[in-house]
Order: sequence, then C-alpha cells, then structure tokens
Amino acid sequence: MSTNTAPFTVQPRLTQIAMAVKPMGLIADLVCPRIDVGAEKFIYTKLNTDEAFAIQDTRVGRTSEPNIVEFGGVDTNDSTEDWGLDDIVPNKDIKNAQGTNYDPLAMATERTAVLLELAREKRVADLYFTLATYSSALRTTLSGTSQWSDYTNSDPLTAILTAFDSMLIRPNVAVLGRAVYTKLRLHPKIVAAVLNAGGGLGGEKASGAVAKQAIADLLELDEIHVGESFYNSAKPGQTASYARLWGKHAAFLRVDRSVKDPRGAMPTFAFTAQWGTKISGTIDEPKIGLEGSQRVRVGEHLKELVSFQDAGYFFQNAVA
Repeated sequence: MSTNTAPFTVQPRLTQIAMAVKPMGLIADLVCPRIDVGAEKFIYTKLNTDEAFAIQDTRVGRTSEPNIVEFGGVDTNDSTEDWGLDDIVPNKDIKNAQGTNYDPLAMATERTAVLLELAREKRVADLYFTLATYSSALRTTLSGTSQWSDYTNSDPLTAILTAFDSMLIRPNVAVLGRAVYTKLRLHPKIVAAVLNAGGGLGGEKASGAVAKQAIADLLELDEIHVGESFYNSAKPGQTASYARLWGKHAAFLRVDRSVKDPRGAMPTFAFTAQWGTKISGTIDEPKIGLEGSQRVRVGEHLKELVSFQDAGYFFQNAVA
C-alpha cells in the first residue's frame, strides 16, 4: 500500500529543469520527432501507398465536375502511454544543503530526467532496429562477406543505393549504430567514392576516414544520425554489462520534422505522439527517512508510432 499522504504536486521549477535535460548522444527526438496531440486518446493516419501513388483523371469537361479522390490512408485510434520515474530525497539532505549552491531536488530531477530520456532512446532504437517494423521487401539481413565490416568483399555503396531505388519514397535520413558508422566511414569503397567525387586521386587504393557530411552528400541524404549511447543490460545487483543501444544495424528513412499533425498527408516514417509536456514535481514521503523525504517524480505522456512503413529500409547486422 502506498505511503503517500499528499497528492503529486507539479512544480514549475522542477518541470523546467526536466524539460531542459537533453543528454548528448541521444537521437530519439531527431529520428522520431514529437507531434503534440490534443488529448490522451488521438487519431493518426497510416498512409496507404496504393492510393497515394495512383494516377488520377484530372481532366474536367466544360460543364462537368472534377473527379473526387480519396487520399491513401487509414485513420487509426491510439492513445499515449505514461512514462515516469521517481527518486527519493531525504528532508535531511535538503536541510543540509541550505545556504549552499547544491539543490538536492534539482539534482534528483536532472538525474531522473536523464534516465527517462535513456529509456525513450531504447524504445525508439528497438522500434527502428527490428525487422518486423519494415515491409518484407524493404529489409535485408547481412551476413559473412556481405557485411560492411568485410572490406575486401562487401560493397555498401552499391547495396545502399540499390536499396534506395527499390523504395517508393526516397529516404532523407540515415540512422546508424556507432559500430556501423565507424566501419562505413573507413570502408575503402566509401573512402574512394568520396575522394574521387571531390577530385582526389585516391582511386580504389584510397584510404583514411571520411566525414559524416561527406557520406551524407555521397548518398544524397539530408542527415546522418549516429546512435552513440550505451546502457547497462545487467539486472540490479549484478555486474554491469554495457551495450550500445543502437547495435550494429542501419536504417534509411524518410523523416519530416515539419509535420505537426498526426493526420497529415506528408510521408514520414514515424513520429512520437506527445500529450502535454514533460512534468516534474514532488510527493511528501513522511515514512521514509528519520525526518521524512520528498519523492521527486519526472514523467511524460508519449507513444512512438510508425505511420508510413514503406518510407524506411533496414539493414540488419550491417557489420559483424
């Protein structure tokens, strides 16, 4: 049974701190942009490529009416989910910090907000780097000599451009795990293509590492996002075991961060429905600690959704 004796009180100061926390290296907000929805329950449109790409008869007779079209999409009902974490701050710590520059409640809010962001990062990584997220014709599992870590036999440039040509919607963004990006920027065929495109004389023997923007320009992409973050996969109390959140995979997506309406017609692979803003506040915990404590809570209402499955291509196990 809960020991709370007072309701959760949202505090604007702590909420502002929680909203300001943006850990470096996290890319979820860039690749799965947030769209505000007006309520917990909302409707979004899953685009349908069959009707979206059909050629319509646009001729209008002198006394006739234009043909009526139905846009390719299915209105889908969904709702945001609640995500939050608590941290306990003893009142004794708050008392001891008086007159200093240290604010225990603010520090607890920051630490908790970072963990909340890390959990969201993993949700998006799991969504984007799962085979079932993509159409069967728009996903490839690499192995052995086809993996881009095999510098002798693999040809990532041809593989990627061939994948682009199989898509109805050309991607504008790449999402790469750090291990994939490192191998890709060192791959001799990528290095040679970048140097030769820039008038260099490296040819097939070119070596070195190329910059992220150079790879983006080579692939005619707007951006390349590299997942940098680690997480501890061990259970509490066990020896830490660190792994990269974004693994050894690569996705190429159409992402439009200008979309503001979940029922919009602009093709974008996925988005995050957000109801309200991130919030933070406190709850009195008189039974914890000799002088009682404050439970600091940080939370938000979100749902990550794929709205246009055909706007993404996935390479599983891009590198060994």
